[in-house]
Amino acid sequence: MAIATPEVYAEMIDRAKAGKFAYPAVNITSSQTVTAAIQGFAEAESDGIIQVSVGGAEYAAGSTVKDRIAGSLALAAYAREVAKGYDVTIALHTDHCVKKNLDSWVRPLLALEAEQVKRGEEPTFQSHMFDGSDIPLEENLVIAAELLELSQAARTILEIEVGVVGGEEDGHEAAINDKLYTTAEDGLATVKALGSGEKGRYLTALTFGNVHGVYKPGAVKLRPSILADIQKAVGAEIGKESPFDLVFHGGSGSTAEEIAEAVDNGVIKMNIDTDTQYAFSRPVADHFFRNYDGVLKVDGEVGNKKAYDPRAWGKLAEAGMAARIVEACQQLRSAGQKIR
Repeated sequence: MAIATPEVYAEMIDRAKAGKFAYPAVNITSSQTVTAAIQGFAEAESDGIIQVSVGGAEYAAGSTVKDRIAGSLALAAYAREVAKGYDVTIALHTDHCVKKNLDSWVRPLLALEAEQVKRGEEPTFQSHMFDGSDIPLEENLVIAAELLELSQAARTILEIEVGVVGGEEDGHEAAINDKLYTTAEDGLATVKALGSGEKGRYLTALTFGNVHGVYKPGAVKLRPSILADIQKAVGAEIGKESPFDLVFHGGSGSTAEEIAEAVDNGVIKMNIDTDTQYAFSRPVADHFFRNYDGVLKVDGEVGNKKAYDPRAWGKLAEAGMAARIVEACQQLRSAGQKIR
């Protein structure tokens, strides 16, 4: 089993929470980045999560076609086949679906997966994220409750966001200000609307100053202690210790200390995209600069096929991204923790 079943995905989350570690959730946009991500998890001996955004799905379907459903299914199908060659378990996830994209992306995928389940099949994806951070919390939770019910029928897990993540992610932008910090009252409202597991399992991205992208030191003020405060306040109210399965958004560029504190406070999934994008691209730039006269047909010459063959620089890109994922697994303590 390379792609997690719903039961195994739940086990992955349970093991992470009990063992105080988290899985890197790596954004993928192509077959090469899928391979690189799985390779990185295998090298770290860590299970992991690969996820596709709406822009990544559109790109995967063809930049002139932009079919987000086709792209999502294509990446999932490729991952399902390729992951069979690696001795780790991978979960598939769709990332940051804002309200305006629900009807053209996540709802159709959930409907497709519900039909798969009716036929006795496994759902294509193991979880989907609804990003309601750009709408009022009350509306966010009403939509989340509806999606949680649909997720139950599809045997998938819902991820929600309570609070605002700053910066820009796939065309969605938010300012860096005090709204980046979720409150205990927000957490209580979430449990009141969605329950604490009895209505279906969900992952929660509580924000503690998170910002997408990478910023210079001092620009981002992360306060992972907020997560502990909310877990304690909500847990005391409902009689359940650490009630939330937490997600760390905007994990690229975070310090080892910030990551460790977040994981100690219940984070079981950390999104990483900007850092892996750079790790994929950097070796390609190096190869092209070092092999300028081979990659290009300079001054009427014929160049060097071995230098411009996409496999030559593609392998370097994949290795660079895989190495960054190994680093993430080590920081999140998932290295060496694979299920099988």
